[in-house]
Amino acid sequence: MALSEAIEYDKIEVVGKYKTIQVRKATVIKKDGVELTRSFERFVLNAGTLDASDNLVDNPLTKEPDGTTDIADEVKAVCNAVWSGTVKVAWKEKLIADKPA
Repeated sequence: MALSEAIEYDKIEVVGKYKTIQVRKATVIKKDGVELTRSFERFVLNAGTLDASDNLVDNPLTKEPDGTTDIADEVKAVCNAVWSGTVKVAWKEKLIADKPA
């Protein structure tokens, strides 16, 4: 009787003008190769954040937003494909415009 746990990124969606990435992460528990349960979490990735001088700091794509799990290579590939220079400039302008006065 062998139990195993695996993580699957089963949905990677690109949403909106700023190409926000929504990821659904499935945790799959199996017993002797037969799936017993599957639970889901979601997280969102944006192209970056602003530093104190309003420069855009690219999202490093090293850890999920909770800081505990490495981001999968397939998620990184989607982010790198859609976060063009134009998208990053638009995202930076939005972040600056949304700053409190």
